[in-house]
Amino acid sequence: MPNSRAVLLLRRLSSNDGKLKNLNLNTNTKEVFTTNPVCNQRDFCWSVRASAFCNTQQSNSPQNIRNISENIIRMAASSTDGASGEKPKFTNKLIHEKSPYLLQHAHNPVNWYPWGQEAIDKAKEEKKLIFLSVGYSTCHWCHVMERESFENEEIANILNDNFICIKLDREERPDIDRVYMIFIMATSGCGGWPMNLFLTSDLKPVQGGTYYPPEDRWGFKGFKTIIQEIAEHWRTNPQRLLSIGDRVIDHIEKASKLSRNSSAVPGEVTWLKCVEKYMSMYEPDFGGFGTSPKFPQVPAFNFLFHFYARDKNDSKGKQCLDMVLHSLTKMAKGGIHDHISSGFARYSTDGHWHLPHFEKMLYDQAQLVSTYSDAYLATKDEYFADVVHDIIKYVNRDLRHEYGGYYSAEDADSYPYYGAPEKFEGAFYVWEFKELKSLLNDKKIGSHSYLDIFCDYYNVDESGNIPIEYSHKGELQNKNVFIIYGTEEEAIEKFGLTKEQFKEVINECKEILFKYQQSRPRPHLDTKILCSWNGLMIAGLAHAGQCLEEKKYVEDAINTAKFIKKYLYDSETGTLIHSSYKADDGSIVHGDEPIMGLLDDYAFLIRGLIDLHEASLDQQWLQWARELQAKQDELFWDHDVGGYFTCCETDKTVVVRLKEDQDCAEPAGNSVACQNLLRLAAHADKTPAPEGGDKERDMAKKILQAFAKRMQDAPNALPEMISALMLYNDSPTQVLISGRSSDPRTLELVRVVRSRLLPGRVLAVTDPANESPAVLSRIRAAGDAPAAYVCRRYACSLPVTDVKQLEDLLDEPVKRGTNNNNY
Repeated sequence: MPNSRAVLLLRRLSSNDGKLKNLNLNTNTKEVFTTNPVCNQRDFCWSVRASAFCNTQQSNSPQNIRNISENIIRMAASSTDGASGEKPKFTNKLIHEKSPYLLQHAHNPVNWYPWGQEAIDKAKEEKKLIFLSVGYSTCHWCHVMERESFENEEIANILNDNFICIKLDREERPDIDRVYMIFIMATSGCGGWPMNLFLTSDLKPVQGGTYYPPEDRWGFKGFKTIIQEIAEHWRTNPQRLLSIGDRVIDHIEKASKLSRNSSAVPGEVTWLKCVEKYMSMYEPDFGGFGTSPKFPQVPAFNFLFHFYARDKNDSKGKQCLDMVLHSLTKMAKGGIHDHISSGFARYSTDGHWHLPHFEKMLYDQAQLVSTYSDAYLATKDEYFADVVHDIIKYVNRDLRHEYGGYYSAEDADSYPYYGAPEKFEGAFYVWEFKELKSLLNDKKIGSHSYLDIFCDYYNVDESGNIPIEYSHKGELQNKNVFIIYGTEEEAIEKFGLTKEQFKEVINECKEILFKYQQSRPRPHLDTKILCSWNGLMIAGLAHAGQCLEEKKYVEDAINTAKFIKKYLYDSETGTLIHSSYKADDGSIVHGDEPIMGLLDDYAFLIRGLIDLHEASLDQQWLQWARELQAKQDELFWDHDVGGYFTCCETDKTVVVRLKEDQDCAEPAGNSVACQNLLRLAAHADKTPAPEGGDKERDMAKKILQAFAKRMQDAPNALPEMISALMLYNDSPTQVLISGRSSDPRTLELVRVVRSRLLPGRVLAVTDPANESPAVLSRIRAAGDAPAAYVCRRYACSLPVTDVKQLEDLLDEPVKRGTNNNNY
């Protein structure tokens, strides 16, 4: 998400700047952005975002979105989806790109350029403004605006005559997207995609918004009117727009800077404040935080799990655990969870987790694998393990390249049938009762049909189960999205079945429906492979492999790590590449100018590699993590105040280098990096080097100092970083095991460690039969029997060889340490 501190400060600054007050150039007299439809992807933790940036009517926006226009919901396919075989009427420079999103726009009548120096130089040469449109290939409202405006030849001619037009895939360049999203949110009060901006030729924003209707409507000016007015402003008074651009960038630079005003690191009061905040935001009926729309806020769940795990007997910790488990249960039972094709949709438009925005993102699947694995560790409830298996089944079946990398996303929109003239949102996933009847009614168990049992359990209605405020128009009318409100036990009792019979009926129904569903036209698949999101997937698979004792998942993680090393890593420079793409022949390709790795690529991959090392006990992954950490420090570290910039300083097309300060759908790079540094420091402490992990620990401290005020002022904005803060104050729990890897006693000690919820723990195993990496060089030997040492607060226990003794040591509450500060 754009730097939210910068958004707030920029808005305050602009309120005192006469030239920025009139930033909208009278294009609209109302705030179009708070009621317009947009795709809210990474950026909207609504309980945090809406209260900070948006008007009060924001809470009603999901209803407004679906009621706006029959034409918008009932959209046609993008220009690249036509099946007629006719030669396209238009082709622009995007045809040479690899991004699926850019290729979707390659046959628009707009003369699109990709982001790059050619377009920038042309804008300078022709003395024109740049029109920058940002989105991603699975964005529903991006498709809508393409159909309405970018395929409209009249609008395209106005754009081509007056602007240099650039299309940007936000997933390819999140660093650029974040800079301009700050501007949009600060000047409009809200944000999302598509994001449309007007820039000077030196890339400074002067005007922008999200979705625009093509013509004037609903009291707002349409896109055609807006571009004509901005073109006229540029012709008549260009200096005014140039001045606005200068001031905007100046304000963003000032507002986004962090300062390390204190040498102290926050302590217990800060994380207790975060706990209280989540307790106040918690929605007890269906879980989650806030009302609608509801997002799976995995960083928040991670923080609450961590708080609980510090002392499992603490009453407040138990409340945190209950909140997370209830939320995860309701999510898994809800429509946001695809009960037929598996995996989770991006978010729920209602407060019951019932009606999703149907796109599926890799980063959600990756993080939810880890979170549901933690739920299993905390409870040993197989229900949560089943959800983990379900998610991994989906990503391995539908999102995985044969070489081991994972694709980015599946679209929300698809054709309802082959030959249909238009795509509908959710067409692949929703069901009419008559379909279910034709597929399930002939099968019976006793006197009950499979249809009756399935429809009762999944809340299916003959007239559709989608609330009327969402389904009274368009493609969702008479449709069902499966959701479980009751329990298995209630259904078993109602139909007089055994538990085994009930599961057999439900599973057979799912198999029948899955097979039928595969005959429908599939949603668009974004075959872009991102280093950062694959790093999260490695972490999820490695963690699940340990928690569920599934060796196959660890092997999947290893294959993905090998894929990244082969296709997204330059061994000569030691640097990562942000993205690769699946070519038409199935091979992996890059663009003409590969996009260099960003902070998230390094931080997320390093997390995955540390987890993979502990899952596989293979030192090569830890060594690569250390090498990448050194390169991350070189490219992104701020030597003045600490913390990491989002991008390196060599790319001059990024007008402001930001530091992400919001954990939302994805954790912020600095939050993950801080945890990585602390875990790497713990590993370094176990080497013969006299300095141990002092360097990494000091860098983690500087991150926490740099973000201290942000954590204290709005702790729920950075739950993943506050988890790192607890890890810093407590120090990671280190479990060191010495024993032959083939000895069942060694493996049993390892199993005990992996069966416990211990956030941030470090596991190391040394086999005396092999050459030791000196991991246990600071620990005395314990004879011939495999032995475990549990180290906390830089002090290690006596060696234990008994499983029960190890369990007792691991279950002890974390004691408050000397690093703790009471604020």
